[in-house]
Amino acid sequence: MNTTLKVGLIACTALLASCAPSAMQATTIGTTDAAPGRLSVAQPASGITAGALTLSSPQFVNGGTLPLEQVGSGNGCTGMNISPALNWTGVPAGTVSLVLTTYDPDAPTGSGFWHWVNYNIPASATGLAKGAGSMGGTLPDGATSGNNDGGMTGYTGACPPVGDAPHRYVFTLYALNKTLTLPAGASAAYVGFNLNGSTLAKTSIIATYGR
Repeated sequence: MNTTLKVGLIACTALLASCAPSAMQATTIGTTDAAPGRLSVAQPASGITAGALTLSSPQFVNGGTLPLEQVGSGNGCTGMNISPALNWTGVPAGTVSLVLTTYDPDAPTGSGFWHWVNYNIPASATGLAKGAGSMGGTLPDGATSGNNDGGMTGYTGACPPVGDAPHRYVFTLYALNKTLTLPAGASAAYVGFNLNGSTLAKTSIIATYGR
């Protein structure tokens, strides 16, 4: 190999080596809490404010830990899989129906995990009883549960992977200006699509759980 060719190869190799670190930088998903690799808690009907609408639970405080009672009972989890009681006030004038969802944005799926979705809750309702989304539980008259991401109707409890940072479980209440006409077993994503343009107010509370 002649000298000129050797010099050219060395220069090319050096150039590639200098570019490699920047070319291999990993891209992280945007977050709301600066935790790398976590999805933001973006929900349908962005930009809608809560107004006077408030949501609470006697089972946990906003930002607190989800009790074992609301944790899943399979896949190594040892909870009771009971949906929490939820109470609300401040439903705005003009509300025709309410939607209540539970979402884990930290599930290792690339799209989070929907644990519970209920729609066409009467505007006159002021909450859901503990266990309303569990086997044998009842929702207010007229309300319907869609399918969670486990492929089942009703509530499925938290069950994050062992060793993960505590996951966030986001309970969101939407006040709508109409009822929703959806197929039986509608997915949370399909329910969410139908919230856009019909949401008067929404509010959320968050519980965390890890194992």
